[in-house]
Amino acid sequence: MKLLTTILIGTVSACILCLGNDAVADRFPEFSWDTVPRYMHVRKATAFTAEEIRYLASFPLVTFEKTTGRKDAGSTEKGTLRAAQAVKELNPRTKILYYRNILVHYTAYEADAALSSIRGALLTDQNGNIRLVRNTTPAYDLSNPAVQAWWLDHAKTVCSSRYIDGLFVDGNIKVLEPVYLRKQIGNTKKAAVERGYHGMMGKLHKTLGPDKLVLANIIRARFTKAGLEYLDYFDGSYIEGFEHAIGKMSREEYMAKGIEAIQTAARKGKIIAFTMGMGKVRDTEMGIDEARSPVSGRAAVQQRFIYALATYLICAEKYSYFLAQDGYGVDNGKSRFWMQSIPEYSRPLGAPKGPAVKSGWTYTREFEYARVLLDIQNQQAEIIWGKE
Repeated sequence: MKLLTTILIGTVSACILCLGNDAVADRFPEFSWDTVPRYMHVRKATAFTAEEIRYLASFPLVTFEKTTGRKDAGSTEKGTLRAAQAVKELNPRTKILYYRNILVHYTAYEADAALSSIRGALLTDQNGNIRLVRNTTPAYDLSNPAVQAWWLDHAKTVCSSRYIDGLFVDGNIKVLEPVYLRKQIGNTKKAAVERGYHGMMGKLHKTLGPDKLVLANIIRARFTKAGLEYLDYFDGSYIEGFEHAIGKMSREEYMAKGIEAIQTAARKGKIIAFTMGMGKVRDTEMGIDEARSPVSGRAAVQQRFIYALATYLICAEKYSYFLAQDGYGVDNGKSRFWMQSIPEYSRPLGAPKGPAVKSGWTYTREFEYARVLLDIQNQQAEIIWGKE
């Protein structure tokens, strides 16, 4: 299987390298060092208001998550397309990604009707149970060719819209983590699911077309090369879940490995959609999903925000974008960061003067108008702003 994976990834890399700089500039989001480059990742089950659409149109890169607009539009597909069209009418330059999970069967999609006609579409345990993810949600059997075709066809159909610039692929870690679901479905099926995944990702760029972006939730220090071994399938990586320890590594070792991988990918010209939640990391099954406790108090929120922003700045290169968040769902209007004016986002930043310098668990980096200090051992940071 390693040989097959190498061949598939190498083929995708060769295709991507064929694209010239002009083609990359056209496909990729706009980017500027003038202020902090920003990303938006959001879901809202009802339609966005006119004010919210204006806010979304201010971002160079937006991912509309699952359930977007489903209550008003009738499905996630229709809700996403309506929101994307509204944003594009205000700012055609905003790049918009459609969300799909590669493994977890989240509902509220029109495509679910076609899936129901595929025999053996969902994974089962030895007792016939299909709710394998968190004991609540089914998972696709990616070893089934009909499921592979269904998933790829659906992605192609939605991404063919002129309002959609590409695809956001989630759930990769659950497929690639060797132990995840292995006890429930067995070694043979687990291996077959992973083979199916690699076959699908090897076809994805060709399926969507050369002008479409593909971003994935893929960089994680838990892998041998922190996910870089899979990144050639994609134009870049969304970042989450890199602050906790996995296996025998300390939290500091795990985080430093993740930072190094993000830096490596960014320097190669990959898009980085860097997100950090504001709360304290909570345990999840095998540490795969991002889960956090709420942060209370203005001072604590500000301290955490600066730590998150500093971590991003230590990693950032061209096409790296930042999002601090306390949840992607904005239906209840309780987010501290949704449609909020944050002073740090308006401060002049300027281009980096060079890469970050690491000393122990401390990093420093200078930008034209800012100096960044990050201490991952003590989880502290400082950003010193000021024009030269």
